[in-house]
Amino acid sequence: MTPSPFRPDTGLAGKVALVTGGVRGIGSAISRALAEAGATVAIGYHTSVEHADAAAERLAGHRAGFSLHRADVSSVEDCERLVAEVTDRHGGVDILVNNAGATRPAMVTDVPEKDWDQVLAINLSGPFYLAKRVLPRMIERGAGRVVNLSSVVGQAGAVGQAPYAAAKAGLIGLTMCLAQEAALLAGKAGTVTESAPGVTVNALAPGLIDTSMTASLTGRNRERVLAGIPLGRVGTPDEVARVVAFLCQDESRYITGQVWSVNGGLRM
Repeated sequence: MTPSPFRPDTGLAGKVALVTGGVRGIGSAISRALAEAGATVAIGYHTSVEHADAAAERLAGHRAGFSLHRADVSSVEDCERLVAEVTDRHGGVDILVNNAGATRPAMVTDVPEKDWDQVLAINLSGPFYLAKRVLPRMIERGAGRVVNLSSVVGQAGAVGQAPYAAAKAGLIGLTMCLAQEAALLAGKAGTVTESAPGVTVNALAPGLIDTSMTASLTGRNRERVLAGIPLGRVGTPDEVARVVAFLCQDESRYITGQVWSVNGGLRM
């Protein structure tokens, strides 16, 4: 087994984390980081069966345990089933990380309508479906974390990425609405105290990260992007996962409605 890049911690002991798209790339690193922090991790995946098997092997030794759940986050029925499965198995969802994503690169004049619909459904509707189903319990308890994985593309756009950029920009707006509503409803429910973990909703906007999704960026296009990154390199999934794990801690209770850029300075 590859040595863990994360220092073993117990800050999330007793928490149940649901991570969508959690078997490869950034999602895999997030699953591992949360497990290292002591959380029980329910890992969602859709088509990556062999990656799910690999994820199970990586997490097999973690003390808090894990589970794998196959679901299509673009389907409201699958999202309902996913939350029910995790709740039945682990007792609830304390942390929701909406990481599942997909892109269909094409110039806007060439984007098929079905690709537009699918990219928005996976990247934007899925996080809405899941957040809607986990937030009530979080609000009732006065404790919960939702972290949405947006993208620098959602902040600045990119040629050939209209559906993806629109979805990721929408996810930032959704994050801010959910953060405000969760705080308001928790306040009305009387579950807000200075010492309570609180219910927070935040987003991350990774830049160029070394994943299969960015592997197609090669040659001059890659050189051009790298030239615009002050730190001069591609980021790693572990560097994104560290920020997610930090936001999920109880001590991060005063951070909500924010977009955390992990991009090497690509967009300041």
